[in-house]
Amino acid sequence: MPVAVAVAGGILALGAPAPATASAVARPDTVQQGLNSLVHTDGLPAALASVKNREGRTRTYTAGVGDLATGSKVPRDGQVRIGSNTKTFVAVVVLQLVGEKKIGLDAPVDTYLPGLVRGEGIDGRRITVRQLLQHTSGLPDYEKYVEDDILRHRYFDPHDLLDIALRHRAESAPGATWQYSNTNYVLAGLIVQKVTGRPLAEEVDKRVVKRIGLRHTSFPAPGDMAIGEPHPKGYHRDAAGAPLRDVTEIDPSAGWAAGQMISTNSDLNRFYSALLAGRLLPPAQLSQMRTTVPIGDTGAGYGLGLMSRPLSCGGVYWGHGGDITGYETRGGVTDDGRAVDIAVTSVPADGAATKHLEGVVDAALCR
Repeated sequence: MPVAVAVAGGILALGAPAPATASAVARPDTVQQGLNSLVHTDGLPAALASVKNREGRTRTYTAGVGDLATGSKVPRDGQVRIGSNTKTFVAVVVLQLVGEKKIGLDAPVDTYLPGLVRGEGIDGRRITVRQLLQHTSGLPDYEKYVEDDILRHRYFDPHDLLDIALRHRAESAPGATWQYSNTNYVLAGLIVQKVTGRPLAEEVDKRVVKRIGLRHTSFPAPGDMAIGEPHPKGYHRDAAGAPLRDVTEIDPSAGWAAGQMISTNSDLNRFYSALLAGRLLPPAQLSQMRTTVPIGDTGAGYGLGLMSRPLSCGGVYWGHGGDITGYETRGGVTDDGRAVDIAVTSVPADGAATKHLEGVVDAALCR
């Protein structure tokens, strides 16, 4: 679920690259070479990508194997768990409700969830909706305090996640600094439900997924541990040197509004392209979403559920990215219409492979 600017690591090389969807060529292009390297050099089981150029032409790519047990091919544009990209979907719903005057960006959380957010250094009367979406609330991240195996297999109600977080003191005062916390989006999801009187998954589906025709994107129902459409399997290594384990089927409820959704690279490109083109939000709310605070000294910025990252060829791209057990995704879109999303089928343990993954995104957008 977290979307650290660089969190990754190396795994033994497995499998061989599959060709891109366009006709095979003698010398792979930049994107195919990048995916091949993620598999053979960084040791990720599989990598898959969708790339849209300025003219709107889309090309999909695969490398590695979709199932280590059988050696089967990676499904082209297969479904994956998209982790914290879910946050952008939820932020869009919140901002639509802001545009409808049902939520105030600078209203305290207590306006919608009275008395719910209390703890050591924590007071929902002092934390605003904007600070939740921007990760400047200072709230502790519940994910830091639960063992990974428990997160994967147990069903969590959103209030369970909030209870875990509120047992710990605030990380900082509201508005003092940017600090990533999944707890922020659990609260954002609860606010959506309180204001609309409907389940968060239903609001995301109605207001975003169906609105722009995302045919392969879903918010899994409680108890749904499977990925329904063709997909590469996701893998996890418990410790350095341990074998990769198939973790495709997990209970994603620990992600909820912070990371529960499933999609494809092409659907994510369609989503972020529609968002940046103004098809999901009024201009005022899109402008607020794109107003960022620095993420340390990385050169990246965080808006309201949307990140900007600098490009080596100049300018920035907008997206989010996500990590959840078995899958890591990175990508985004530019203001002139380019779009790239890349997924790999394991979340590496150190920063090197994720930096390489982000480098492939940059190369694809800059070529």
